[in-house]
Amino acid sequence: MKHKIGKLAALGAIIFCSASANAGPVLDGIAESGELRACFDAGYMPFEMKSKNNSYIGFDIDLGKVMAKQMGVKYVPVNTAWDGIIPALITGKCDLIMAGMTINAQRNMKVNFADPYIIVGQSIIVNPKLKGEINSYKDLNDPKYTVTSKLGTTGEVVVKRMLSKAKYNAFETETDAAMEVINGKADAMIYDMPFVSIYAAQNSDKVDSILEPFTYEPLGWAVKQGDPDMVNFLNNFLRQIKGDGTYDRIYDKWFKSDAWLKQIN
Repeated sequence: MKHKIGKLAALGAIIFCSASANAGPVLDGIAESGELRACFDAGYMPFEMKSKNNSYIGFDIDLGKVMAKQMGVKYVPVNTAWDGIIPALITGKCDLIMAGMTINAQRNMKVNFADPYIIVGQSIIVNPKLKGEINSYKDLNDPKYTVTSKLGTTGEVVVKRMLSKAKYNAFETETDAAMEVINGKADAMIYDMPFVSIYAAQNSDKVDSILEPFTYEPLGWAVKQGDPDMVNFLNNFLRQIKGDGTYDRIYDKWFKSDAWLKQIN
């Protein structure tokens, strides 16, 4: 009986290795290295941030750790400047982008996206002196107003497309863009609703906000083009964690509680 069990175990290992070797280039690479390397740009609350002890925390980070655990590999965070994050993926510095990236046609020409894992939209941080004067993004579409956003984001795209009459200043980080409003150098900032909601709550004595999103933006995980097996894996993983309650638990931790703020303040 021991010999039969040994033979069956060996056969199972051979079948597993054979399946793994044909799972697609990205999945094969992850299995071979024993690592899931996820690219993101730390600073996008509450998706990916750097804590006081210099570790990375956030909604995407937790999802990545669950994914790696289910794959049986180590989660490796790859903090990358936003304007270089797609090139980093394409050149193999990471296996996928888990960075609150909005799915759009321009990006989809360079990478493949899995199904959206969360829906957000653009909201507004407003200088308190304009309370009552600015009630929607349309009110900002005027040369007398200065608007900020983060370079290379959908916030910037929205400003250029929908607020073309306003003066626009771009910044490397969303925090710098928001600080312009606090410092009185800008009238408003256009950016993703989760960041606007949290930042406005943290600085309620310094800024006002219009939280209701005025755009529809699905966020998705991105992988190299030409690997449908990895996209299939991501979609199935997402369905699984949404079905077993894991997704809701992580979502509630980062979007329905502010307990995590003490880790970054």
